[in-house]
Amino acid sequence: MGKKRGVEKKPAPPKKQEAAPAAARKENGTKTIRLSPDTYLNRELAWLEFNSRVLAQAEDPRTPLLERLNFLAIFTSNLDEFVMKRVGLLKRHVDVGMLFRRPDRLTIRQQLALIRKKMLELIHRQARIFQKSVVPDLTTAGICFLRYKDLRDEERQKAKAFFRERVFPVLTPLSVDPGHPFPFLSNLSTSLGIILRHPQTDEKLFARVKVPRVLPPFFTFERRKGEATTCFLSLLELIQNHLDDLFPGMKVLEVTPFRITRNAETEPDEEEAEDLRDMVEETLRQRKFEKVVRLEHGPKPDPSMIQFLMDELEIDEEDVFEMPALLDYTVLRTIAAHPDPDLKFDPWIPQVPRLLAGEDADIFSLIRKRDILVHHPYESFSASIERFVQAAAEDQHVLAIKITLYRTSVDSPFIRSLIKAAEAGKQVVALIELKARFDEERNIQIAQTLEKVGVHVVHGILGLKTHTKTALVVRQEPEGLRCYAHIGTGNYQSETAKVYTDLSLLTCRPELTQDLVDLFHYLTGRSLKQEYRQILVAPFTMQDRFLELINREIAFHREGKPARIIAKMNSLDDQKIIQALYQASQEGVPVDLIVRGLCCLRPGIPGISDHIRVSSVIGRFLEHSRIFHFANGSHDPLLGAFFIGSADWQVRNLLRRVEVVTPIADAQARARIWEILRIMRHDQRQAWDMQPDGSYLLRHPADDTPLEAALGTHQVLMDLTRDRPLAPLTRMKMKSGKKRKKKG
Repeated sequence: MGKKRGVEKKPAPPKKQEAAPAAARKENGTKTIRLSPDTYLNRELAWLEFNSRVLAQAEDPRTPLLERLNFLAIFTSNLDEFVMKRVGLLKRHVDVGMLFRRPDRLTIRQQLALIRKKMLELIHRQARIFQKSVVPDLTTAGICFLRYKDLRDEERQKAKAFFRERVFPVLTPLSVDPGHPFPFLSNLSTSLGIILRHPQTDEKLFARVKVPRVLPPFFTFERRKGEATTCFLSLLELIQNHLDDLFPGMKVLEVTPFRITRNAETEPDEEEAEDLRDMVEETLRQRKFEKVVRLEHGPKPDPSMIQFLMDELEIDEEDVFEMPALLDYTVLRTIAAHPDPDLKFDPWIPQVPRLLAGEDADIFSLIRKRDILVHHPYESFSASIERFVQAAAEDQHVLAIKITLYRTSVDSPFIRSLIKAAEAGKQVVALIELKARFDEERNIQIAQTLEKVGVHVVHGILGLKTHTKTALVVRQEPEGLRCYAHIGTGNYQSETAKVYTDLSLLTCRPELTQDLVDLFHYLTGRSLKQEYRQILVAPFTMQDRFLELINREIAFHREGKPARIIAKMNSLDDQKIIQALYQASQEGVPVDLIVRGLCCLRPGIPGISDHIRVSSVIGRFLEHSRIFHFANGSHDPLLGAFFIGSADWQVRNLLRRVEVVTPIADAQARARIWEILRIMRHDQRQAWDMQPDGSYLLRHPADDTPLEAALGTHQVLMDLTRDRPLAPLTRMKMKSGKKRKKKG
């Protein structure tokens, strides 16, 4: 029998029908909606609409100036990933002849055409924001972008010296001729395409110079005339103006900067894999040579050069994008790091959670007193979740630690704690998802590091990604074994915990911890268990359970009892969930969706979704937490049903990944969650309202808008967290209950 290291081949969960019902029907007087272009937005176009809202942060003058540079960079990073994953996948489907349609009724080729049109619109908008707004404002603030032609004589001398000493030795000019084939271009690499002419033969040659990523992207210097000004000259332009040093004696005829993007959505056959780690390593090797799916180039290029690149890269005109300003905005992060606090968000230091105050307090005794809910990055990740795992590693009474790692870092405190625990003789199990997109190589390295010290490393289940964020600690106590658990909405990644908003639950409730014991047995062994007491587990019970909860609200409404659905997530595209929400709206159940990213549901359609509101909150922190609230027949929101977890209402989360969503039983934790939802729903600063056509309108505070709403979600939650000892949750409950009810 073939050995498969770290992976168990299990019977796949039963496939669930993902298509819309065959026909509309009437049930209890309510028409069941067949999803169509009138009721279901295209997923890819909805995502581009989300990235448009990110770009708006760079356009908004209320955003601090250097932060606007960051948002320009984030927009480009997002778009790069979208092209690699989504456009790459669509093009792969075209190559193999797949022409299927979804409820939006668009063929793959139609989608690609609409995607290109929207991308062109966005990149031209990005260029206008940068050139017409951000750059002039930066100049006024004493930060300037210079072209080489704008340099003064002494500055040119400094730039030339910098080039000769720091840049020239690193560069590798590559010519293309019968003895030199067209060079390999790495993904997202920036290059200069150059047409040269030999002075004696008049022969024209193509050469390429890669802009090295190992060098700083800007040459920086101070210009003093009156007030000091910090000036930046791009490395790309510096190289472009010293090509004579690279090609002495040759005539430089044309120069065009360009950047390529390769497909990253490979589809390895897991069923044929003898070893999952070997399969992922081979996939990584193949990805470096995947097909080019986008060519970006500078303005007004030589047409013959672009045609030459298209021929060599085997791409079509539809894959070529002319960039009006910068070629790669991610380099702006260097300038955004400029040390000027007046041009940045006020720094935020996460607070120690009140229930975990006191470094000497035994965290296990604190968890035994009550469940502890932590809200990151407002509350400290290191003082809560890192502390929990570290304490488990050091506590002599802890017998076992089990954890799922989707994304983390090699030098993560969690890795150090797991190593310490294993070296102390504890039973340590780490499920490391090797297929986490763009983190595969890092996760392989982490797996190898942990295996060397005796950690039991497993790599999940064939055909499913393990995306749940859970940790289980088994501790010997006087009464017997007791389990402690962390269930979160975000990864065990300390750096992103500073900018991603996530929720963490620390608990020792047996009804939850026993479920996690069973779940880890499923993940690491051959357990076929698919039913759980309290937690919702994908791909088994989660989708059905959410549908039951939605239908329960419909039943409460029919009985004349309070009914309401509020759900916060990253993305929404699951067809069954959308149909159920439409039915709830038809029945009159108010549905409030806070969806940061893509949303395929159309709100506000008369007779179908006129009781559904969709909003999106974008700002200094990335909204990442998943929260689900159902009124459950009660006027008091705190008596409703609350859930948090790792899953969005997306097909991939509900049917193709292992996910966990947990109910929240603790009254104080429920009050905290309701406070978050209340603040986000009333935000008049950062919130966008989705229109029936899929576009979004930014809310603007009116003159009489309450200060809390005018400040925006992130500022309000920072203020509340900072003042938490002075703002007990009993007062928060009063604000969210009686006062809001009085306003109607």
